[in-house]
Amino acid sequence: MGAPDGNETGTGGAGRRRRRRRRRPGTATDHAAARTQAAPPAGTKSSPRVAEPPVPTEAASSGSGAAAKPKATKKRRKKKPASKTSGKTPGKTSAKTPGKGPVVKEISAGGVVYRRVDDGIEVVLASRRTRRGELAWGLAKGGIEAGESHEEAAVREVHEETGLTAVIESSLGETKYFYVWGDTRIRKTVHFFLMRHTGGDPADHDDEMEEIRWFPLERAMKRAAYRGERDVLVRAAEILG
Repeated sequence: MGAPDGNETGTGGAGRRRRRRRRRPGTATDHAAARTQAAPPAGTKSSPRVAEPPVPTEAASSGSGAAAKPKATKKRRKKKPASKTSGKTPGKTSAKTPGKGPVVKEISAGGVVYRRVDDGIEVVLASRRTRRGELAWGLAKGGIEAGESHEEAAVREVHEETGLTAVIESSLGETKYFYVWGDTRIRKTVHFFLMRHTGGDPADHDDEMEEIRWFPLERAMKRAAYRGERDVLVRAAEILG
């Protein structure tokens, strides 16, 4: 008999053909890389591979299932107390606060000058400008000079400020008030007298006054700018009836 065909199998063990293993899909390069990674270099000990921690996702960082990392807070610096010399230019002194200086006492005298007319009683008011530029009506008054009595100062001041002459009939008491001039607080006391008009010309008034005018007594009590002087006019009305 001739030689058996290559596709046939013999009955003997040597005659059997070995089946080829089917390789898994993949290129030769992939298999070589796998063998290289699996086999450690010669002469070195292999160390166990540690699994890398998973990269946190946006959902985990936002608090879904995982604790959010606390934000670092900045420490606030405590403000240092301002020193007494801070903000000041060396060699210069700061201006004083108005009205925080010493208290000075002043004494003045003035009068309510009246005259009787057909319609009743009229009194004199003088107008002057305040420091704010406003027009204020009030009684004639001024400082007491050396050697003068309260009565003498009242007659003189009435004549200087209004241009009128008058004689004292009675006392109307005094008023007290504070006012500020620059850095000084002034405590002023004014002694007032009821004075009967005897003559003079209002045109000869002091330059500090803008106008001298006769007012009915009741109207003058409302027109006077300062409360203390309105009270003085009320006392004058009680005396004059």
